[in-house]
Amino acid sequence: MSDPRPLLRRILRLATAFAVAACACFSGPVSGIRKDIGFIEPIMCRSTVQGRHLISDDNGYVCSALSINPWSYCCPTTGDRFSCQGCKLDLQCCNSYEYCVSCCLNPSKTKKEDVLKLKVAKPVTAGTYTNVFDFCMGRCRHSSASVVHENAYAGDFHHCFSVQQNSSVESSSVSKLLGINVIVGRPGESCSLVCKVRGQSCVPSRLSVLNKCEILQKYMRCKSGCFRSLGPDQPAEVVDEAPTSLNPGACLYMQMDERLTCDGSHQHTRRLCPCA
Repeated sequence: MSDPRPLLRRILRLATAFAVAACACFSGPVSGIRKDIGFIEPIMCRSTVQGRHLISDDNGYVCSALSINPWSYCCPTTGDRFSCQGCKLDLQCCNSYEYCVSCCLNPSKTKKEDVLKLKVAKPVTAGTYTNVFDFCMGRCRHSSASVVHENAYAGDFHHCFSVQQNSSVESSSVSKLLGINVIVGRPGESCSLVCKVRGQSCVPSRLSVLNKCEILQKYMRCKSGCFRSLGPDQPAEVVDEAPTSLNPGACLYMQMDERLTCDGSHQHTRRLCPCA
């Protein structure tokens, strides 16, 4: 009978060689975590909360309150960015708060370097703005220039974002109207009557301040334009119900300031009146 020991030695040598080869293949520690994979930081937006139906985010998009992303608070990017829908760009005023914020965020309309120089308006904590979104949210809430009496607004475009309007340097027109209540009358009313029913008097010397297109457009819609005219009822806006020949929706200003009067009226116009 042959000796089995040589066969056993061969088996042991093969087993040893296999073990050495296996150790060479797995010489380093095995890690179950890949180190080359990082986590993507989630994108978060700041958004307005004033409206019940519309929201504007800090990227300049406007969306419905139901379509905003509940995790990121961002609007879908399918719509127009920096939309100025419902805005009068010459006045930098809009008829909705959310589109005012969106339009205001456009770098071509609001420069960041100008905003950072402005002081935060009261009642917000004193200081300066740190970003354009905070400025636009605060500035667009309302324009004091469009308020005619307490909480009543003169026109539809009372959300304004002009940087100049928020600065401490007031225009000459605004400074001349300090202490004056600018009131939009009803059709057929003279300024004397408009002011009288409010317990005030018309101030004739301030009619010339209101007798300008840029002032008329702040308080009235002027949807058919602004034109020079001659009439004792001016400055005024032609009512929508007026005959076509009178250009309904147009704002009119007097060519000659010396002819301005508090007593003039016209059945088809609403006067812009300075009361005190």
